[in-house]
Amino acid sequence: MKIGILQPGLVPDVILEEVGDYDTQFHALLDGHGFEFETWKVVNGDFPEGPDAADGWLITGSRHGAYEDHPWMAPLEELIRAIHASGKPLIGVCFGHQVIAQALGGKVEKSDKGWVIGPTLYEYADSQRLLNAWHQDQVTELPPGAEVVASSDKCRYAAILYPRHAYTVQPHPEFRRNYVASLIEHRAPGVVPPELIEDAKGKLEMPLDSADLGAQFARFFKEKRL
Repeated sequence: MKIGILQPGLVPDVILEEVGDYDTQFHALLDGHGFEFETWKVVNGDFPEGPDAADGWLITGSRHGAYEDHPWMAPLEELIRAIHASGKPLIGVCFGHQVIAQALGGKVEKSDKGWVIGPTLYEYADSQRLLNAWHQDQVTELPPGAEVVASSDKCRYAAILYPRHAYTVQPHPEFRRNYVASLIEHRAPGVVPPELIEDAKGKLEMPLDSADLGAQFARFFKEKRL
């Protein structure tokens, strides 16, 4: 099964060599599930011809806001709606989670709850999962037909299911400990409040439930169910 990765952002050069780009982080998360991958860096205007260019689709994170005006934003939202109409499975993470909601009629805003970074606990119907996060924006209004799958104390719509079409999450199951540590070192100072930085540093060694999300993503790609 071929998974098309739509990449609306680039990992900062200062940490790229150490941790890899967004797409390779997802290669690692989904390793062992029999997928092949092709990446389109939509942030650079690189787009597939349409939904049939892959069997399933994944939209990664980005430093950009879904509500920002970029030349590639409208074409990305058009592609999202085309993938949704085609019935091809679609997964979105962080920015991907947000832009899919926006493209399908929801709303994304900079949250009044502030930054969420590092290991964060999310409530699912059947369990709690500890996953890495790195965001200030979030979905604030659901699109029609969307179902909430998980939430946290700072993010009401942390995981959203569009039955038989898409599954999206605000946290970053693909982010490993070294990547978050690098973000804390190179991107957080002067941007994220110091108390949140220290709290995240203190949690970096906690075991994460990323593999659970990777398996969930793989199941959705293959069976369009969680």
